[in-house]
Amino acid sequence: MHYLDANATEPLRPEARAAVLAAMQVTGNPSSVHAAGRAARRVLEDARESLADRFGVRPADLVFTSGGTEADVLAIHAFGAGRQVIVCATEHDAVRSAAPGAATLPVDRDGIADLAGLAGLLAVQPRALVCLMLANNETGTVQPVAAAAALCRRHGALLHVDAVQAAGRMDVHLARLGAHSLAISSHKLGGPPGAGALLLDPDVATLTPLIAGGGQERGRRGGTPALPAIAGFAAAARVATGAAHLAAWRDAVEAAATAEGAIICGAGSERLANTTCLALPGVRADVQVIALDLEGVAVSAGAACSSGKVAASHVLTAMGLGPLAGQAIRVSLPWNATAADMAGFTAAYRRMADRMRNALAPRAA
Repeated sequence: MHYLDANATEPLRPEARAAVLAAMQVTGNPSSVHAAGRAARRVLEDARESLADRFGVRPADLVFTSGGTEADVLAIHAFGAGRQVIVCATEHDAVRSAAPGAATLPVDRDGIADLAGLAGLLAVQPRALVCLMLANNETGTVQPVAAAAALCRRHGALLHVDAVQAAGRMDVHLARLGAHSLAISSHKLGGPPGAGALLLDPDVATLTPLIAGGGQERGRRGGTPALPAIAGFAAAARVATGAAHLAAWRDAVEAAATAEGAIICGAGSERLANTTCLALPGVRADVQVIALDLEGVAVSAGAACSSGKVAASHVLTAMGLGPLAGQAIRVSLPWNATAADMAGFTAAYRRMADRMRNALAPRAA
């Protein structure tokens, strides 16, 4: 199997696996005051300090969650109350579903947010909560978050950033971005699933919990922490230092696909080095995914499939790509991609595209 679906989940890094196994040997609950509890607390706080240093916050301003979705929902729950919420049109469903009734910030054909439009919205609703993803999960498009943050601060608005896809693949540092909160996830950077974090600017470090409980996470998120997952999360983050080395392979994938008639979605934007979104005109996304899977290549659809029906990707629809929004696949290279993976994809895509062309060709009279 050639696994090229890293944006769904990265393969587990060996450093993370070792940290998980070590943490599983720690029996205590981090909230207990006896020796076993203190040992567990050390594992938890070491992970917190490591992640806080990696992503530019104080340890006290990092709240552990079950993953990126919970971190997004917690931020919107805590900061959206009493504010107009403004959501970029290409945000992940975790953000969109948590903010019903939000105003929509449009994007251009490459998926870049309209900052002039944001300025107009903030002129009417200055104390808004703005949600802007750092790097898109389908196209890899990188948003001008620092510029948006400066605009929000001038208007007294808050900015929440979903950095789930960006963390570990590009520079992610809360203070340098200027955001008020930022969500990250373990399994997107090579750690185990089940852990994530919400990073907070000191000005907004006090928040109303989404999950009440026994006072864990300084009263901001109840529940016993998933210690092995958190330890693996921190270990993965220490070694996930970027994806620049994958850019040449991504470009080779795009060259091979465009030679077969594919269109690169968001090609005019800055993108994650590991991600490409390829639309093959006239061929449904799920058909492409299944055809490649049968060839031993794992990729994702740019469209969501449900009960046998294909729904056009809201990301590509917002970019104005029309029918192509239901005809795109996402190829996302993992940290451990190989030349054999690239060769496997190239050959399989060529065969798949050739079969689809023949199937779509008009029958001879």
